[in-house]
Amino acid sequence: MSNQHASAEQALGTAGIVKRGADAAESRVANRIWWDADADDYHDTHGDFLGAADFVWCPEGLREEDSRFLGEVAGQRILEVGAGSAPCARWLKVNGANATALDISEGMLRHARENNAKTGIDVPLVQASADQLPFRDGSFDAACSAFGAVPFVANVQEVFSEVARVLRPGAPWVFAVNHPMRWIFPDDPGPLGLTVTQSYFDRTPYVEVDGEGHAVYVEHHRTLGDYVRALKNTGFVLEDLVEPEWPKGHTRNWGQWSPLRGKLFPGTAIFRTRLTS
Repeated sequence: MSNQHASAEQALGTAGIVKRGADAAESRVANRIWWDADADDYHDTHGDFLGAADFVWCPEGLREEDSRFLGEVAGQRILEVGAGSAPCARWLKVNGANATALDISEGMLRHARENNAKTGIDVPLVQASADQLPFRDGSFDAACSAFGAVPFVANVQEVFSEVARVLRPGAPWVFAVNHPMRWIFPDDPGPLGLTVTQSYFDRTPYVEVDGEGHAVYVEHHRTLGDYVRALKNTGFVLEDLVEPEWPKGHTRNWGQWSPLRGKLFPGTAIFRTRLTS
């Protein structure tokens, strides 16, 4: 973790990093308390870049306005999974969608409520985990996630199963995550982040713990193949895998993302999928 998360680490009493398993329940608790503690710092650091009603897919700055990965959104019921302060859902609503934003963190949803009030764009906000969606079957025409929820849930197939359940047949499910190859490098935007330090095939979660060994942050690694198989097993067809290139003139560092690393290898993987009919 970088210095931008220092106050969350202090608040939670983060004592160190361990490589060990973390089941679904522990992952939910850890990431709820982490994002509650980090929400203010996160928005102080990234809020201007993300905007209050803009759909930015990734630190490379790719926007739904330009990519149109979700297709025509007007009139569509769209679920944003891991929405944070819900700028993407607000953009969707401005563009005619009936958008709902879901996140596990009350801290993040507090920022979402504030931005609803600030912008006058009022999207429904739901607190829940991505592997336990509180919606009826077939409730939505599309689902999306821009770096939300997917890497933080213990069983990604459970996430995809839940998304499949709440979508109508043929609906798109588009999500952006850290590119799996980034797992092999240190989480550093500088030269230290160019040297391989661990195996791509090591799926052991990254876990930060407090002084008593309780997890306060959990992130799970999947290979590209793991994602593809989980999608296939839950009824999705992979239509495209987008690896955004670092834009010329884009000088912003975002955590481990930087111009130095971005010109050499991808930082983001965007899976464009569709539920089978």
